[in-house]
Amino acid sequence: MTEKYEQDSKDGMDAAHSILPIDEHIEEVPGPDGKKIRHRGIYLLPNLFTTAALFSGFYAIVSAMDGNFANASIAIFVAMVLDGLDGRVARLTNTQSAFGAEFDSLSDMVAFGVAPALVVFSWALADLGKVGWVFSFIYLAGAALRLARFNTHIGDEDKRFFTGLASPSAAGLVAGMVWALSDFGVDGGDISFLVGLLTALAGLMMVSNVRYYSFKDLDLKGRVPFFVILLVVLVFAVISTDPSRILWLIFIAYTASGPLQALWRWRKTKKTAIEE
Repeated sequence: MTEKYEQDSKDGMDAAHSILPIDEHIEEVPGPDGKKIRHRGIYLLPNLFTTAALFSGFYAIVSAMDGNFANASIAIFVAMVLDGLDGRVARLTNTQSAFGAEFDSLSDMVAFGVAPALVVFSWALADLGKVGWVFSFIYLAGAALRLARFNTHIGDEDKRFFTGLASPSAAGLVAGMVWALSDFGVDGGDISFLVGLLTALAGLMMVSNVRYYSFKDLDLKGRVPFFVILLVVLVFAVISTDPSRILWLIFIAYTASGPLQALWRWRKTKKTAIEE
């Protein structure tokens, strides 16, 4: 009876799926004995965060088209928070999947590639004409190449470091610039060439070989001294006093940290070679 009930239920589900205009997702994963196991459907929780990040990127594009550049920049920062949560939620709940990884990568391309490029173009680079297109495209191409390189090297690199500036950090640099300078009342068209150079630099840093600390080795589940919580509260309090400028300064500092550390390592190696 039980086997018959399960078979009838499976037949009913298959019939329902055949009516839908979209095919059901079936994924094969290696099982404990090495054999592949077929799973139907996708994990809901982590993909909800990814979808929300995708929506934030889309909202940023629409806001920039309407001239609401501050809202567009804030939406990109919201996408950054959501992007950080989906992966951690998937790992904590053991709901990682190949579908989730691909969906996350496509969401990142919209939120941290297309959205910042269009926001900064609408804010400042449109006045440069075709030169503005070039600056925006350098950033966009850098984001696409950065994500493609990251996807092809998953599991091969030291998790403590990123090779090249991560696309969310590059988006934070560009969106932070738009948000902070807009709050200052600066018209992007007045400094369009400088904005274009910084935008292109962010794109080039994404495809560089400069290493950046990833913070992935931080143990968020372990116990920490009490003062760490006080420090976190202090950081949030400082950021809340002037979020646009402080966040932009944080991403400027992080972007500069990679080349500065590379220079320090080069000088240290050179000094050691001379002493030997």
